[in-house]
Amino acid sequence: MPAPLQLSEHVYALPLEATLMGSPTTIFPALILGGARGATLVDTGIPGMQDALRDALGALGLGWGDVRRIIVTHHDLDHIGSLPAVVAATGAEVLALDAEVPYVQGDRPGQKQPTPQMLASMPPEMVAVFANPPRAAVTRPLHDGEVLDLAGGVRVVATPGHTVGHLSLFVVQDGVLISGDALTSSGGQLHGPMERATPDMGQARESVRKLAGLPVTAVLTYHGGPVREDAAGQLARVAGEGRGAGTTAP
Repeated sequence: MPAPLQLSEHVYALPLEATLMGSPTTIFPALILGGARGATLVDTGIPGMQDALRDALGALGLGWGDVRRIIVTHHDLDHIGSLPAVVAATGAEVLALDAEVPYVQGDRPGQKQPTPQMLASMPPEMVAVFANPPRAAVTRPLHDGEVLDLAGGVRVVATPGHTVGHLSLFVVQDGVLISGDALTSSGGQLHGPMERATPDMGQARESVRKLAGLPVTAVLTYHGGPVREDAAGQLARVAGEGRGAGTTAP
């Protein structure tokens, strides 16, 4: 398992190896360390990843008991797949943007349900997951512009488009943007959201332009990982492209 990557004083990326759409890849949940406020996990990977997350925490000298809260960027299966298991292991509170809450809790079906043709090509275990998707009660709904009392201040940024209630997080003191799927990257180069997985690309592009107004020093994308070199300039470039890049991102 790849070792955790430290992006700043408070933010770590937790690289996890996964198989998505039949292809091996690496996804990047985030960990925000907040001293007395404990650790905050951002997203939980695909189903069955709780052991990999536990091992990643262990590599930093942490355990389940250190995780006080889980912030969900959005309800796609590769982000909340292990959420019920991690909640059970940690007893952590669950936070999500207000518009995303009914999807995380399972009160509404996921926005990106597979077609019957897609289900027919899936292995039985994946069909079973879509029939009974992971869900968890949201302890605290979040709101656009809210600043969480963590790590010197973490700003909640509503970035809809990829889903209706997608959020990104800006760790103000560190200048680190945790973008979820509002952005993608490859080899340290920043791209826009993945078009084939983003129902409303027009709204997603508006979200990218919104993010470009932040004074970022680094960006952590869920698909692609850390972007450090001229992160603000790269974000401005992507915002100016006016189209969804990243269509070939993992």
